[in-house]
Amino acid sequence: MLMARTMEYPESGRTRPVKVVCVTSGKGGVGKSNTTINLALAASKRGKQVMLLDADLGLANVCVLLGLDARHNLAHVMDGKKSLSEVIVEGPMGLQIVPGSSGIQRMADLSAPARAGMIAAFGSLSPQPDLLFVDSASGISDTVLSFARASTEVIVVLCDEPAALTDAYGVVKVLSREYGVRRFQIVANRTLEPAQGRALFSKLTTVCDRFLDVALGYLGSVPEDPYLTRSVQMQKAVLDAFPSSKSAVAFRRIAEQLERTPMPLSATGHLQFFLEQSLGAPLTQGAVNA
Repeated sequence: MLMARTMEYPESGRTRPVKVVCVTSGKGGVGKSNTTINLALAASKRGKQVMLLDADLGLANVCVLLGLDARHNLAHVMDGKKSLSEVIVEGPMGLQIVPGSSGIQRMADLSAPARAGMIAAFGSLSPQPDLLFVDSASGISDTVLSFARASTEVIVVLCDEPAALTDAYGVVKVLSREYGVRRFQIVANRTLEPAQGRALFSKLTTVCDRFLDVALGYLGSVPEDPYLTRSVQMQKAVLDAFPSSKSAVAFRRIAEQLERTPMPLSATGHLQFFLEQSLGAPLTQGAVNA
């Protein structure tokens, strides 16, 4: 595995809001993490300063997929052993990665003081990135829903499987009815042709229009591609390993479409606000020191 390189952050201000993109799915196995990684890399290649938060806090796998040996992760930050800037590592194309922890149950269910400490850590980063991609866990756990509701964009990844479509609708339903999320972006993965992705989007749109008050946008589809499978085996992103492959071209096209999506009028400019909203813990000095 490659040795991950720790990032250093010069002090500077920020006036532009951070665009926070949460990538989720109703079920596992649809290619959510690979989608997050490649979209983040495509944005980074376009000159954006991009950070990727591995928000599957108990079963993180972003660094594994990229062949990075992250010696430290968010668990070390929560334990007070490392600062956030010390655990952030650099991936391909300058992508900044916040490694989650794997196999640590307490990270999947953080206490209020721990959540407040994480908020303080993110709030102190300077400069803050242009885009923060959040690779959430699959399903509708409290953690997944919390990260999604606090983001400026929610991307739902689905593929042509009955369970994937049903569970994607479930995610949209819970987020809209319980948390007031009204806008979702859809990516169809592992399609055999572009029309298949459009058909999947149409199916989801039909049922959502019937039962929910939401707006769905279609970012595009990623074709079934043997080069994507090979890149996973190589522990590299397909955008890095095979930049001319069909899937790499599709990820770049989707990233361009995402970049053209306007920011919500209520968008905040600070990662600290995002963490406060997603983790549900007000930042207090007592909580940080607890």
